[in-house]
Amino acid sequence: MKTISCLVLVAALAGTVLLGESCSKNDNTPAAAPTLYDSLGGTTMVTDPANSGAKIEAGRLLIRNIVDSSIFVIAADSRINGFFKVLLAEVTAGNTSGFAALSKSLTDFVCVGTGAKNFTYGGKSMRAAHDPAQNPRMNGKANNSHMDAFEEDLVKGAAKAGVPATNKALQSVARIVESLRGAVVQQ
Repeated sequence: MKTISCLVLVAALAGTVLLGESCSKNDNTPAAAPTLYDSLGGTTMVTDPANSGAKIEAGRLLIRNIVDSSIFVIAADSRINGFFKVLLAEVTAGNTSGFAALSKSLTDFVCVGTGAKNFTYGGKSMRAAHDPAQNPRMNGKANNSHMDAFEEDLVKGAAKAGVPATNKALQSVARIVESLRGAVVQQ
């Protein structure tokens, strides 16, 4: 991911201990430090309620649920929904392809940013995504009050997805989102 990197320290220590006449391997390899993605559900496969019969990583499902709930909260928020006129017009007309693409892109972004290993983010940088000159789906440039509203809506979206604002993992995600303010706020 272009703006967020997670460091995982993995050290491999192996030893052989002789016990009497037998040899046994003593593997002292520490487990990889859990990522934020792990604390959001990680790679445990669960049934995808949006795709009957399919499985999805629990971490990705939770992130997707928060993203989708947040998109709906943002759509109803007159402080910032004007930035999404193209998307709202499409959805109103019954075309959900833009919504699906935004959901996937944001879900990938957050998954990678929280340490997921099985996904990649192939979208625009945060600066390009929020610059109408580089992203024709973006209607205007955001200022600090817009970013504040967006962050509030994320918390509301998480609550709608069943994740309270007091959740430590959500608080960590909020710090990541706040770290992007400089790229998002361009006014």
